[in-house]
Amino acid sequence: MKKRGIGIAAGMYGTAVMGGGDKSMAVIELRPDGGADLLLGSVDLGQGSTTVLAQMAAHELGIPYDCISVHAMDTAVGPFCAGTWGSRLTYVAGNAVVAAAREARQCLLEAAAPLLKASAVELDISEGKIVSRGNPEASMPVAEAVFKSPLIAGRGSYAPPMRLPDFTTGKGNCFHALAWGAAIAEVEVDTETGEVDLLRLACAYDAGRAINPMLVEGQIQGGAVMAQGQAMLEQLYPCYPTVDSQPQTFHDYIIPTAMDIPGIECRIHECPSPEGPYGAKGIGEITAVVPHPAIAEAICNAIGVRIDEIPITPEKILRALQR
Repeated sequence: MKKRGIGIAAGMYGTAVMGGGDKSMAVIELRPDGGADLLLGSVDLGQGSTTVLAQMAAHELGIPYDCISVHAMDTAVGPFCAGTWGSRLTYVAGNAVVAAAREARQCLLEAAAPLLKASAVELDISEGKIVSRGNPEASMPVAEAVFKSPLIAGRGSYAPPMRLPDFTTGKGNCFHALAWGAAIAEVEVDTETGEVDLLRLACAYDAGRAINPMLVEGQIQGGAVMAQGQAMLEQLYPCYPTVDSQPQTFHDYIIPTAMDIPGIECRIHECPSPEGPYGAKGIGEITAVVPHPAIAEAICNAIGVRIDEIPITPEKILRALQR
């Protein structure tokens, strides 16, 4: 017999730790061709941070996104970064990039002011061109201003302010910002075989401010598939048929494929963080935290038996039903 069930789960995940040491730096150098080199110690692991950080730099500098070249460097010779972990990169490294871009922008305006016979406060930068607000005819390309000036660069650094817990009570704030999420899963369980089909998954997350909505949706979808694997498939020590059947290679380790993934509905909620860059929060790991309890709850709703150990495999379902 096949039974259907629906499960709901909600959760939160912290961004940027408060105990000290969580710091990132950035350097931006403008080039005579009108572009800019963004130097970072922050490494993109596939989540799209290179794109987002370049967007921030381009926005602050007033030059096209395509003109930003991102260089993730060895921190032995480049800017320091505490690492790509804890859903921190957009938040912490993003603040560092914004600060570096603003310093480079101010340096550029001060260099262009005598060339345009204006004060720096009268100038603006848009679409790769420096213009005077009071005299639109007084303008020049960014490339020309950089070529005629000494090195134009900016430095940025950001670390969340350290707030230690109360060592008497143990109370304290561990994270600089909290992202929130919720998921709804619908499953169909075959009570004769124990097999589970994930029919539908809907996920909603607070991204603070979605700097790149398409990348946020990609994070949501990727996290949902990872959670599906955790909830239903991925295990090292199966009981059936024997313990000796445990995976020996990645070829034997089962993860979801395109044939297993349901339609994933994504919703982005924006509740800006006061100190995140443009209000952004971390949206990486939380996307893999919320869906799997929703799937577990949907299985419980379908068969009337709660299984409190993941992955929830067919053998565990049959054993639970037999008990």
